[in-house]
Amino acid sequence: MDLGISDKKAIICASSRGLGKACAYDLAKEGVEIFINGTNQENLDKTELEFKNNGFKVKSVLGPMEDSSTREALLDLCPDPDILINNSGGPPPGNFFDWSEEDFLSAIKSNFTQSALLMQAVIPKMKEKNFGRIVNITSAMVKNPHLIMGLSTSARSGLHGLSKALSREVAQFNITINNLLPERIDTDRQTQILNFQAKLSDISFEESRKELEDSLTAKRMGTVEEFSGICTFLCSKQAAYISGQNISVDGGNSTNLI
Repeated sequence: MDLGISDKKAIICASSRGLGKACAYDLAKEGVEIFINGTNQENLDKTELEFKNNGFKVKSVLGPMEDSSTREALLDLCPDPDILINNSGGPPPGNFFDWSEEDFLSAIKSNFTQSALLMQAVIPKMKEKNFGRIVNITSAMVKNPHLIMGLSTSARSGLHGLSKALSREVAQFNITINNLLPERIDTDRQTQILNFQAKLSDISFEESRKELEDSLTAKRMGTVEEFSGICTFLCSKQAAYISGQNISVDGGNSTNLI
């Protein structure tokens, strides 16, 4: 299927590895010019080289997206993206009663503010072109909160609220805004959570992973490629009538009706 985006440009945040990298790779395969970002120079250089060796059009910016200078550098390279993939590393799991004011503010800055400011920056150009696709990679914890993930849930829920309201305002300009909610995708983030849970339960990482997989409906974790395929479709011309949605990518694990 031709997704109709071979002439487009995309900014993909936190894309030197994991879900962001997989989404960038899939978009690049469709002929999209991609602008990637990461905080580790070695990982970023490795990913950029890998993409270039595959014949992809790619440029990169080093730095945390929480910093305005990083966002400005990306927008200097690509001032008029057709596609924006907001992505950020989630705050660590923990105990609600241990979190400080700084912990909450940091989570909001990383998982809400940076995405809101990027949308604010790119939507005017998208309106001019009568085309825009925005996908926010958030977390299943927004629909199914767990207290140990409270920092992530709190900040990302705010992004969901803003995105829903904003999606209604920009729909007439052929701009869509959707949220993808991954759960139990096999990434470094999942490894971090499994290590935390292993320590809480005083078991090994391997035991923690097996317990998790046995508890899942699909009896396995998802792959980054399974996730990125959905993200790429949401960026297509065919997905023009899908907007304002919170789409779970969890192998059917959620019991939520909506």
